[in-house]
Amino acid sequence: MTMVETDPSPTPARKPWVRRRKDLGEHVARTVGSLQARLLSDASQPEAVSALARLRRGIGRAPGFDFTLERYLQVPEHLLGYRPADDAEAADTEHAVHDAVTLYALHQQSRRERMHVNGRGLGLAMADLVRKSNGPEGVRRRFAALGTATTYQESIYHLRSLTTMLREHQVPVDYGLLADDLHTLRRPGGRAQIQAIWGRESFRSQPSTDVQTLATETSEEDPS
Repeated sequence: MTMVETDPSPTPARKPWVRRRKDLGEHVARTVGSLQARLLSDASQPEAVSALARLRRGIGRAPGFDFTLERYLQVPEHLLGYRPADDAEAADTEHAVHDAVTLYALHQQSRRERMHVNGRGLGLAMADLVRKSNGPEGVRRRFAALGTATTYQESIYHLRSLTTMLREHQVPVDYGLLADDLHTLRRPGGRAQIQAIWGRESFRSQPSTDVQTLATETSEEDPS
């Protein structure tokens, strides 16, 4: 009897990991998407250009720093969530929206490409940045530093640096997803959850050699 060799069935392609935005993220995505559309339209939109510049000045500042930017930074009543006892303090949702939108303003500066793109989580963007950058080790170090940040303010500091690199290499981010991530980051236990999501998202988007390198560097940064 003649044995006929057959090729094994091809392994089905793994579906990409797609994260879904929450209600707060959807609000931010609509806000940023509208601003982006006006910035990149053929017709001149001086108000949008001015707003982008003023939003950039808000990076690292407290929510509410400029009441003229209310249309971009205000959180709707039904999305505010828990409010501090002192009404002068910003809610976690207000911090998340403020930081996501102002980081977008930095990202979009002087760019004619869309820097807000749906479905582009931060980890995926970092994986793309590693591949595109002439200095991938520097990207990995900064991402590892973000992954071991111990305070929210430290995370924003590292995100600002990474956003500048993303802009330079024209790598977009979903700023609705980032707003959701920042909101979770401010909540008890949220830091470890979001850092793990960013790491997995990056690992699942990279060739195996890049995954191993980044995993090694992250473990060296975090002795725990």
